[in-house]
Amino acid sequence: MLKQCLLVLVAAGLISIAAPFAAAQDNPPNDQQSPPAQENGMRHHGPPDPAERTAELTKHLKLTSDQQPKVLAALQSERSQMESVHQDSSLSQQDRRAKMMDIRNTTNTQIRGLLDSTQQKKWDEMQARREERMGNRHQGPPPDSGSQPAPPPSN
Repeated sequence: MLKQCLLVLVAAGLISIAAPFAAAQDNPPNDQQSPPAQENGMRHHGPPDPAERTAELTKHLKLTSDQQPKVLAALQSERSQMESVHQDSSLSQQDRRAKMMDIRNTTNTQIRGLLDSTQQKKWDEMQARREERMGNRHQGPPPDSGSQPAPPPSN
């Protein structure tokens, strides 16, 4: 009986050790995988693909065939700069975040400059929604100009 229990424990141990290796062989390396599926409209973390973002902006802003390569180039440049900052281990987390925010703002300004007035209005609405989502993601109130909260209205 003791031999049988020991054998079962050893077999279970081997299976638990071997399972991750077997699963790894079934999956292609990360660079060969297709993009992760989107669930509930939420995007997975990681750098957004410039071509995908250009396609989304083309759909939402009705970019012209002249605007599309310019937007794509701006987004590709942004991604390259972001990767460089991300890999710079000499920067503190706060400095890295500040640089990334600067890169994002520069790209947004660049893209906005490529748009006509109708597209710019829609772009501004998209950016406002993005800021709202990002604000909701981080804890604490949004930064203000240092003013006191307004007193409650009197009835």
